Amino acid sequence: MSASSLHPASRRASHPAVYFVLFAPFSALSGYLGIAAAYALAQAKVPAEAIAGLLAVTFMPHAVKFLWAPIVDLTLTRKTWYLIGCAGSAAGIFITGMTPYRLESIPFLTAVAVAAGIAASLLGMSVESLMAHATPAQEKGRAAGWMQAGNMAGASLGGGLALWMMEDLHVSPMLTSSLMAVLTLVCAAALPLVREPAPESSNEGFSLRASARAAGKDLWEVASSRLGLLAILVCFLPIGSGGAGNLWSVVAPDWHARAATVALVTGVLSGIVSAGGSLLGGFICDRMDRKWAYCLFGGLQALCALAMAAAPHSESSFVIFTTLYALTTGLCYTGYAAVVLEAIGKGAAATKYSLLASLANMPLSWMTLVAGYSQTHWGNNGMLQSEAAIGAAALAVFALAAKVAQRRAGPAAEAAGTA
Repeated sequence: MSASSLHPASRRASHPAVYFVLFAPFSALSGYLGIAAAYALAQAKVPAEAIAGLLAVTFMPHAVKFLWAPIVDLTLTRKTWYLIGCAGSAAGIFITGMTPYRLESIPFLTAVAVAAGIAASLLGMSVESLMAHATPAQEKGRAAGWMQAGNMAGASLGGGLALWMMEDLHVSPMLTSSLMAVLTLVCAAALPLVREPAPESSNEGFSLRASARAAGKDLWEVASSRLGLLAILVCFLPIGSGGAGNLWSVVAPDWHARAATVALVTGVLSGIVSAGGSLLGGFICDRMDRKWAYCLFGGLQALCALAMAAAPHSESSFVIFTTLYALTTGLCYTGYAAVVLEAIGKGAAATKYSLLASLANMPLSWMTLVAGYSQTHWGNNGMLQSEAAIGAAALAVFALAAKVAQRRAGPAAEAAGTA
Protein backbone atom coordinates (compact mmCIF):
# COMPACT_ATOMS: atom_id res chain seq x y z
CA MET A 1 0.00 0.00 0.00
CA SER A 2 1.45 3.38 -1.04
CA ALA A 3 1.83 6.40 1.18
CA SER A 4 -0.64 8.30 -0.94
CA SER A 5 -3.32 5.70 -0.40
CA LEU A 6 -2.75 5.87 3.34
CA HIS A 7 -3.27 9.65 3.24
CA PRO A 8 -5.79 10.35 0.47
CA ALA A 9 -6.41 13.87 1.75
CA SER A 10 -2.82 14.79 0.97
CA ARG A 11 -3.53 14.43 -2.72
CA ARG A 12 -6.30 17.00 -2.71
CA ALA A 13 -5.30 20.43 -3.93
CA SER A 14 -5.86 23.31 -1.54
CA HIS A 15 -8.53 25.82 -2.50
CA PRO A 16 -6.65 28.57 -4.37
CA ALA A 17 -8.07 31.19 -1.98
CA VAL A 18 -5.37 30.14 0.50
CA TYR A 19 -2.78 31.75 -1.79
CA PHE A 20 -4.62 35.07 -1.42
CA VAL A 21 -3.83 35.11 2.28
CA LEU A 22 -0.33 33.66 2.04
CA PHE A 23 0.81 36.05 -0.70
CA ALA A 24 -0.60 39.27 0.79
CA PRO A 25 2.55 39.97 2.92
CA PHE A 26 4.69 39.79 -0.22
CA SER A 27 3.67 43.31 -1.22
CA ALA A 28 2.93 44.74 2.23
CA LEU A 29 6.17 46.74 2.49
CA SER A 30 5.98 48.08 -1.06
CA GLY A 31 2.37 49.13 -0.36
CA TYR A 32 3.32 50.86 2.86
CA LEU A 33 6.19 52.68 1.16
CA GLY A 34 4.30 53.44 -2.05
CA ILE A 35 1.15 54.84 -0.42
CA ALA A 36 1.64 55.91 3.21
CA ALA A 37 5.35 56.73 3.28
CA ALA A 38 5.35 58.22 -0.24
CA TYR A 39 2.49 60.56 0.66
CA ALA A 40 4.26 61.65 3.86
CA LEU A 41 7.52 62.19 1.96
CA ALA A 42 5.71 64.24 -0.69
CA GLN A 43 4.14 66.38 2.04
CA ALA A 44 7.68 66.92 3.37
CA LYS A 45 8.61 68.34 -0.08
CA VAL A 46 10.84 65.42 -1.02
CA PRO A 47 11.18 65.45 -4.87
CA ALA A 48 9.14 62.88 -6.80
CA GLU A 49 12.31 61.62 -8.47
CA ALA A 50 13.84 60.76 -5.08
CA ILE A 51 10.64 59.04 -3.93
CA ALA A 52 10.46 57.05 -7.17
CA GLY A 53 14.07 55.98 -6.67
CA LEU A 54 13.21 54.64 -3.21
CA LEU A 55 10.18 52.76 -4.52
CA ALA A 56 12.15 51.33 -7.43
CA VAL A 57 14.71 49.92 -5.01
CA THR A 58 12.02 47.80 -3.37
CA PHE A 59 11.80 45.83 -6.61
CA MET A 60 15.55 45.39 -7.05
CA PRO A 61 15.89 42.21 -4.92
CA HIS A 62 13.13 40.62 -6.99
CA ALA A 63 15.13 41.31 -10.14
CA VAL A 64 18.05 39.16 -8.96
CA LYS A 65 16.30 36.71 -6.63
CA PHE A 66 17.14 33.81 -8.95
CA LEU A 67 20.60 33.96 -7.36
CA TRP A 68 19.25 32.59 -4.07
CA ALA A 69 16.13 30.80 -5.40
CA PRO A 70 17.83 27.34 -5.35
CA ILE A 71 18.20 27.70 -1.58
CA VAL A 72 14.41 27.58 -1.22
CA ASP A 73 14.24 24.47 -3.42
CA LEU A 74 17.13 22.60 -1.81
CA THR A 75 17.18 23.53 1.88
CA LEU A 76 14.72 23.58 4.78
CA THR A 77 11.04 23.45 3.75
CA ARG A 78 8.92 25.90 1.81
CA LYS A 79 6.89 26.65 4.92
CA THR A 80 10.01 27.39 6.96
CA TRP A 81 11.24 29.81 4.33
CA TYR A 82 7.78 31.40 4.32
CA LEU A 83 8.00 32.09 8.04
CA ILE A 84 11.48 33.58 7.65
CA GLY A 85 10.36 35.84 4.82
CA CYS A 86 7.17 36.88 6.62
CA ALA A 87 9.11 37.89 9.73
CA GLY A 88 11.60 39.89 7.65
CA SER A 89 8.84 41.72 5.78
CA ALA A 90 7.07 42.60 9.03
CA ALA A 91 10.32 43.93 10.50
CA GLY A 92 10.85 46.10 7.42
CA ILE A 93 7.41 47.69 7.81
CA PHE A 94 7.98 48.36 11.51
CA ILE A 95 11.40 49.96 10.97
CA THR A 96 10.06 52.08 8.10
CA GLY A 97 7.36 53.46 10.38
CA MET A 98 9.94 54.44 13.02
CA THR A 99 12.01 56.44 10.51
CA PRO A 100 11.39 60.21 10.10
CA TYR A 101 9.93 61.07 6.68
CA ARG A 102 12.37 63.57 5.20
CA LEU A 103 14.92 63.73 2.39
CA GLU A 104 17.82 62.83 4.69
CA SER A 105 16.10 59.51 5.55
CA ILE A 106 16.07 58.25 1.96
CA PRO A 107 19.43 56.38 2.18
CA PHE A 108 18.40 54.56 5.38
CA LEU A 109 14.94 53.77 4.01
CA THR A 110 16.63 52.45 0.87
CA ALA A 111 18.75 50.03 2.91
CA VAL A 112 15.65 48.85 4.82
CA ALA A 113 13.74 48.41 1.56
CA VAL A 114 16.50 46.22 0.10
CA ALA A 115 16.78 44.00 3.19
CA ALA A 116 13.01 43.62 3.55
CA GLY A 117 12.74 43.07 -0.21
CA ILE A 118 15.06 40.08 0.07
CA ALA A 119 12.88 38.70 2.87
CA ALA A 120 9.75 39.26 0.77
CA SER A 121 11.37 37.42 -2.14
CA LEU A 122 11.87 34.36 0.09
CA LEU A 123 8.22 34.51 1.12
CA GLY A 124 7.10 34.88 -2.49
CA MET A 125 9.23 32.01 -3.74
CA SER A 126 7.92 29.67 -1.07
CA VAL A 127 4.30 30.43 -1.99
CA GLU A 128 5.01 30.14 -5.72
CA SER A 129 6.67 26.76 -5.19
CA LEU A 130 3.82 25.47 -3.01
CA MET A 131 1.31 26.61 -5.62
CA ALA A 132 3.20 25.18 -8.59
CA HIS A 133 3.29 21.72 -7.02
CA ALA A 134 -0.28 21.70 -5.72
CA THR A 135 -2.22 23.24 -8.63
CA PRO A 136 -3.61 21.10 -11.49
CA ALA A 137 -2.70 22.30 -14.99
CA GLN A 138 -6.26 23.32 -15.85
CA GLU A 139 -6.44 25.61 -12.80
CA LYS A 140 -3.16 27.51 -13.23
CA GLY A 141 -4.97 30.70 -14.20
CA ARG A 142 -7.40 30.48 -11.27
CA ALA A 143 -4.60 29.92 -8.78
CA ALA A 144 -2.58 32.77 -10.29
CA GLY A 145 -5.65 35.00 -9.97
CA TRP A 146 -6.04 34.31 -6.25
CA MET A 147 -2.30 34.77 -5.64
CA GLN A 148 -2.16 38.09 -7.45
CA ALA A 149 -5.38 39.20 -5.74
CA GLY A 150 -3.49 38.76 -2.48
CA ASN A 151 -0.58 40.67 -3.96
CA MET A 152 -2.84 43.58 -4.89
CA ALA A 153 -4.66 43.52 -1.56
CA GLY A 154 -1.42 43.45 0.43
CA ALA A 155 -0.11 46.53 -1.37
CA SER A 156 -3.29 48.57 -1.68
CA LEU A 157 -5.15 47.73 1.51
CA GLY A 158 -2.04 47.80 3.70
CA GLY A 159 -0.75 51.09 2.36
CA GLY A 160 -4.18 52.75 2.20
CA LEU A 161 -5.11 51.65 5.71
CA ALA A 162 -1.81 53.00 7.02
CA LEU A 163 -2.33 56.36 5.29
CA TRP A 164 -5.89 56.62 6.61
CA MET A 165 -4.71 55.91 10.15
CA MET A 166 -1.91 58.47 9.99
CA GLU A 167 -3.76 61.26 8.18
CA ASP A 168 -7.37 60.91 9.36
CA LEU A 169 -7.05 59.26 12.76
CA HIS A 170 -3.73 60.97 13.53
CA VAL A 171 -2.16 57.71 14.69
CA SER A 172 1.61 57.91 14.97
CA PRO A 173 3.63 56.25 12.19
CA MET A 174 5.25 53.98 14.78
CA LEU A 175 1.93 52.63 16.05
CA THR A 176 0.56 52.40 12.52
CA SER A 177 3.55 50.41 11.26
CA SER A 178 3.32 48.16 14.33
CA LEU A 179 -0.26 47.25 13.40
CA MET A 180 0.72 46.65 9.78
CA ALA A 181 3.56 44.38 10.90
CA VAL A 182 1.19 42.36 13.10
CA LEU A 183 -1.30 41.97 10.25
CA THR A 184 1.56 40.75 8.06
CA LEU A 185 2.51 38.07 10.57
CA VAL A 186 -1.10 36.92 11.00
CA CYS A 187 -1.19 35.79 7.36
CA ALA A 188 1.11 32.89 8.28
CA ALA A 189 -1.86 31.29 10.06
CA ALA A 190 -2.99 29.99 6.64
CA LEU A 191 0.12 27.82 6.20
CA PRO A 192 -1.46 24.61 7.61
CA LEU A 193 -4.09 24.78 4.85
CA VAL A 194 -1.55 24.03 2.10
CA ARG A 195 0.45 20.83 1.64
CA GLU A 196 4.24 20.80 1.72
CA PRO A 197 5.50 19.03 -1.45
CA ALA A 198 7.80 16.04 -1.20
CA PRO A 199 11.54 16.77 -1.55
CA GLU A 200 12.77 16.82 -5.13
CA SER A 201 15.87 14.85 -4.26
CA SER A 202 17.00 12.49 -1.56
CA ASN A 203 20.39 14.18 -1.38
CA GLU A 204 20.86 16.19 1.78
CA GLY A 205 22.85 19.35 2.15
CA PHE A 206 23.40 22.28 -0.12
CA SER A 207 25.97 22.64 -2.87
CA LEU A 208 26.53 25.86 -4.76
CA ARG A 209 27.80 23.90 -7.75
CA ALA A 210 24.77 21.60 -7.73
CA SER A 211 22.46 24.60 -7.31
CA ALA A 212 24.04 26.41 -10.25
CA ARG A 213 23.80 23.27 -12.37
CA ALA A 214 20.16 22.78 -11.42
CA ALA A 215 19.32 26.42 -12.11
CA GLY A 216 20.99 26.25 -15.52
CA LYS A 217 19.16 23.04 -16.40
CA ASP A 218 15.82 24.49 -15.32
CA LEU A 219 16.38 27.66 -17.33
CA TRP A 220 17.38 25.66 -20.41
CA GLU A 221 14.26 23.51 -20.15
CA VAL A 222 12.13 26.64 -20.19
CA ALA A 223 14.11 28.62 -22.78
CA SER A 224 14.48 25.72 -25.25
CA SER A 225 10.72 25.52 -25.84
CA ARG A 226 8.73 27.99 -27.93
CA LEU A 227 6.31 28.52 -25.05
CA GLY A 228 9.13 29.15 -22.62
CA LEU A 229 10.96 31.53 -24.95
CA LEU A 230 7.85 33.62 -25.48
CA ALA A 231 7.18 33.54 -21.74
CA ILE A 232 10.68 34.92 -21.12
CA LEU A 233 10.05 37.69 -23.64
CA VAL A 234 6.69 38.53 -22.06
CA CYS A 235 8.34 38.81 -18.64
CA PHE A 236 11.21 40.96 -19.88
CA LEU A 237 9.07 43.50 -21.75
CA PRO A 238 7.46 46.40 -19.84
CA ILE A 239 3.88 45.26 -20.48
CA GLY A 240 1.42 46.26 -17.78
CA SER A 241 4.18 47.18 -15.32
CA GLY A 242 2.00 49.69 -13.49
CA GLY A 243 4.85 52.11 -12.81
CA ALA A 244 2.61 55.19 -12.59
CA GLY A 245 0.49 53.49 -9.94
CA ASN A 246 3.43 53.69 -7.53
CA LEU A 247 3.26 57.49 -7.60
CA TRP A 248 -0.48 58.17 -7.21
CA SER A 249 -0.03 59.60 -3.72
CA VAL A 250 2.72 61.88 -5.04
CA VAL A 251 0.78 63.30 -8.03
CA ALA A 252 -2.63 63.41 -6.31
CA PRO A 253 -2.48 67.18 -5.53
CA ASP A 254 -2.51 67.95 -9.27
CA TRP A 255 -5.94 66.29 -9.40
CA HIS A 256 -7.01 68.20 -6.26
CA ALA A 257 -7.40 64.90 -4.39
CA ARG A 258 -7.56 65.15 -0.61
CA ALA A 259 -5.61 62.83 1.70
CA ALA A 260 -8.81 60.98 2.64
CA THR A 261 -9.59 60.43 -1.04
CA VAL A 262 -6.07 59.18 -1.77
CA ALA A 263 -6.26 56.79 1.17
CA LEU A 264 -9.64 55.46 0.06
CA VAL A 265 -8.88 55.15 -3.64
CA THR A 266 -5.32 53.81 -3.44
CA GLY A 267 -6.17 51.73 -0.39
CA VAL A 268 -9.50 50.01 0.20
CA LEU A 269 -11.08 50.73 -3.19
CA SER A 270 -7.94 49.94 -5.17
CA GLY A 271 -7.38 46.77 -3.18
CA ILE A 272 -10.89 45.49 -3.86
CA VAL A 273 -10.86 46.46 -7.53
CA SER A 274 -7.37 45.12 -8.27
CA ALA A 275 -8.14 41.89 -6.44
CA GLY A 276 -11.31 41.58 -8.50
CA GLY A 277 -9.26 42.25 -11.62
CA SER A 278 -6.84 39.50 -10.62
CA LEU A 279 -9.66 36.99 -10.22
CA LEU A 280 -11.22 38.09 -13.51
CA GLY A 281 -7.82 37.76 -15.18
CA GLY A 282 -7.48 34.21 -13.87
CA PHE A 283 -10.89 33.32 -15.34
CA ILE A 284 -9.91 34.79 -18.72
CA CYS A 285 -6.45 33.19 -18.74
CA ASP A 286 -7.95 29.69 -18.37
CA ARG A 287 -10.10 30.32 -21.44
CA MET A 288 -7.70 31.81 -23.98
CA ASP A 289 -4.00 31.79 -24.77
CA ARG A 290 -2.39 33.14 -21.59
CA LYS A 291 0.34 35.11 -23.36
CA TRP A 292 -2.13 36.97 -25.54
CA ALA A 293 -4.36 37.57 -22.54
CA TYR A 294 -1.40 39.20 -20.79
CA CYS A 295 -0.81 41.44 -23.80
CA LEU A 296 -4.51 42.35 -23.96
CA PHE A 297 -4.41 43.39 -20.32
CA GLY A 298 -1.27 45.48 -20.91
CA GLY A 299 -2.95 47.28 -23.80
CA LEU A 300 -5.91 48.16 -21.59
CA GLN A 301 -3.56 49.65 -19.01
CA ALA A 302 -1.83 51.81 -21.63
CA LEU A 303 -5.21 53.11 -22.84
CA CYS A 304 -6.18 53.91 -19.26
CA ALA A 305 -3.03 55.97 -18.75
CA LEU A 306 -3.67 57.93 -21.96
CA ALA A 307 -7.28 58.60 -20.99
CA MET A 308 -6.25 59.84 -17.54
CA ALA A 309 -3.79 62.27 -19.11
CA ALA A 310 -6.44 63.59 -21.51
CA ALA A 311 -9.27 63.92 -18.97
CA PRO A 312 -9.78 66.99 -16.74
CA HIS A 313 -7.59 67.03 -13.63
CA SER A 314 -10.29 66.84 -10.99
CA GLU A 315 -10.80 64.73 -7.90
CA SER A 316 -13.54 62.73 -9.61
CA SER A 317 -11.21 61.98 -12.54
CA PHE A 318 -8.54 60.86 -10.07
CA VAL A 319 -10.99 58.43 -8.48
CA ILE A 320 -12.26 57.05 -11.78
CA PHE A 321 -8.94 56.55 -13.55
CA THR A 322 -6.89 55.31 -10.63
CA THR A 323 -9.64 52.76 -10.01
CA LEU A 324 -9.60 51.65 -13.64
CA TYR A 325 -5.81 51.55 -13.51
CA ALA A 326 -6.02 49.31 -10.44
CA LEU A 327 -8.34 46.98 -12.36
CA THR A 328 -5.91 46.70 -15.28
CA THR A 329 -2.99 46.19 -12.89
CA GLY A 330 -4.79 43.24 -11.32
CA LEU A 331 -5.44 41.82 -14.78
CA CYS A 332 -1.79 42.30 -15.84
CA TYR A 333 -0.29 40.72 -12.74
CA THR A 334 -2.49 37.65 -13.08
CA GLY A 335 -1.67 37.38 -16.79
CA TYR A 336 2.03 37.44 -15.99
CA ALA A 337 1.71 34.84 -13.20
CA ALA A 338 -0.41 32.54 -15.41
CA VAL A 339 2.16 32.70 -18.23
CA VAL A 340 4.99 31.83 -15.84
CA LEU A 341 3.11 29.00 -14.11
CA GLU A 342 2.26 27.49 -17.50
CA ALA A 343 5.87 27.65 -18.64
CA ILE A 344 7.68 26.31 -15.55
CA GLY A 345 5.75 23.11 -14.82
CA LYS A 346 6.94 21.59 -11.55
CA GLY A 347 10.45 20.40 -10.62
CA ALA A 348 12.54 23.08 -8.93
CA ALA A 349 9.59 25.45 -9.08
CA ALA A 350 11.01 28.22 -6.92
CA THR A 351 14.15 28.38 -9.08
CA LYS A 352 12.32 28.39 -12.40
CA TYR A 353 9.61 30.80 -11.30
CA SER A 354 12.24 33.13 -9.89
CA LEU A 355 14.28 33.08 -13.09
CA LEU A 356 11.27 34.35 -15.02
CA ALA A 357 10.01 36.60 -12.22
CA SER A 358 13.42 38.24 -12.04
CA LEU A 359 13.09 39.25 -15.68
CA ALA A 360 9.59 40.60 -15.01
CA ASN A 361 10.75 42.68 -12.05
CA MET A 362 13.44 44.42 -14.07
CA PRO A 363 10.94 46.44 -16.16
CA LEU A 364 8.80 46.93 -13.05
CA SER A 365 11.75 48.58 -11.33
CA TRP A 366 12.97 50.77 -14.14
CA MET A 367 9.45 51.76 -15.23
CA THR A 368 8.98 53.20 -11.73
CA LEU A 369 12.19 55.19 -12.28
CA VAL A 370 10.90 56.30 -15.69
CA ALA A 371 7.65 57.42 -14.09
CA GLY A 372 9.53 59.47 -11.50
CA TYR A 373 11.87 61.01 -14.08
CA SER A 374 9.11 61.87 -16.54
CA GLN A 375 6.92 63.32 -13.78
CA THR A 376 9.75 65.55 -12.57
CA HIS A 377 10.76 66.76 -16.05
CA TRP A 378 7.52 66.62 -18.10
CA GLY A 379 4.76 66.81 -15.54
CA ASN A 380 2.03 64.37 -14.64
CA ASN A 381 0.57 64.11 -18.14
CA GLY A 382 4.04 63.42 -19.51
CA MET A 383 4.46 60.62 -16.98
CA LEU A 384 1.23 58.93 -18.10
CA GLN A 385 1.90 59.43 -21.81
CA SER A 386 5.46 58.10 -21.53
CA GLU A 387 4.25 54.94 -19.79
CA ALA A 388 1.58 54.37 -22.44
CA ALA A 389 4.07 54.87 -25.29
CA ILE A 390 6.61 52.44 -23.81
CA GLY A 391 3.87 49.88 -23.17
CA ALA A 392 2.59 50.15 -26.74
CA ALA A 393 6.11 49.65 -28.12
CA ALA A 394 6.57 46.56 -25.93
CA LEU A 395 3.29 45.09 -27.17
CA ALA A 396 4.39 45.62 -30.77
CA VAL A 397 7.69 43.83 -30.12
CA PHE A 398 5.93 40.85 -28.57
CA ALA A 399 3.33 40.61 -31.35
CA LEU A 400 6.12 40.48 -33.94
CA ALA A 401 8.06 37.83 -31.98
CA ALA A 402 4.96 35.68 -31.48
CA LYS A 403 4.15 35.86 -35.17
CA VAL A 404 7.67 34.80 -36.13
CA ALA A 405 7.63 31.94 -33.60
CA GLN A 406 4.27 30.73 -34.90
CA ARG A 407 5.54 30.69 -38.49
CA ARG A 408 8.63 28.68 -37.49
CA ALA A 409 6.52 26.26 -35.48
CA GLY A 410 4.20 25.60 -38.42
CA PRO A 411 6.55 23.44 -40.57
CA ALA A 412 7.73 21.53 -37.50
CA ALA A 413 4.14 20.74 -36.50
CA GLU A 414 3.32 19.56 -40.03
CA ALA A 415 6.41 17.32 -40.08
CA ALA A 416 5.42 15.81 -36.74
CA GLY A 417 1.93 15.15 -38.05
CA THR A 418 3.18 13.26 -41.14
CA ALA A 419 5.82 11.24 -39.29
